[in-house]
Amino acid sequence: QLQASGGGLVPAGGSVRLSCATSGITFSLYGMGWFRQAPGKEREFVAAIRSNSITTDYADSVKGRFTISRDNTKNTVYLQMNSLRPEDTAVYYCAADHWYTTLKRNPNYWGQGTQVTVSS
Repeated sequence: QLQASGGGLVPAGGSVRLSCATSGITFSLYGMGWFRQAPGKEREFVAAIRSNSITTDYADSVKGRFTISRDNTKNTVYLQMNSLRPEDTAVYYCAADHWYTTLKRNPNYWGQGTQVTVSS
């Protein structure tokens, strides 16, 4: 089970940190990722982190502004979002998969979403 939290209403230029707590999986063996879906658009990849906590990947649209991290002692993955823009408004989903390449395309496990709204 993946439980995302931390969304809300944020002004443009502001910051927010999303968290995703997991249970029922051996967290340290799974790659973790974040996706988002804006109204009227398809869900898109945002960021991913390997189980080793070293390798990370980001969508071009968020590079330099968002940071994904994980705490294997807390079974939790985070997404620090800085310099937010109105176009970052979306429902954000956390995801998990044992295989990193699959994680970024079609992960096996999904959490419920958390809404992030960036006001201009």
